[in-house]
Amino acid sequence: MFNIYLTSLTISILMYLMYTILFFDNNYSEKKTPFECGFEPLSDMRMPFSMRFFILMVLFLIFDIEISLMFPMFSMMNIINSSMLVFSLTSFFLILLLGLFHEWNEGALDWTN
Repeated sequence: MFNIYLTSLTISILMYLMYTILFFDNNYSEKKTPFECGFEPLSDMRMPFSMRFFILMVLFLIFDIEISLMFPMFSMMNIINSSMLVFSLTSFFLILLLGLFHEWNEGALDWTN
């Protein structure tokens, strides 16, 4: 059993050494920075943040989650033929549309201002 551990450790060390010897290191700073958030990792932490962008992303998450909440309702419509299910789906759509129109009226969706 010890031979298996020793063999696997030796092979992994050899593979790591071959990688470090054969492949050169790129010192491009663009390749070493994170790209997910759009902020520089070593910059000032008190950088101003766009509140419009934040509100738009929260709205995107809300409407993205509502799609995942509607999929089970659509699959239940094939199984259960109930007027209560249709009523709940219609009221769900109505609440979402009213929220969308409210955000539109408040100007949260206007990106240019």
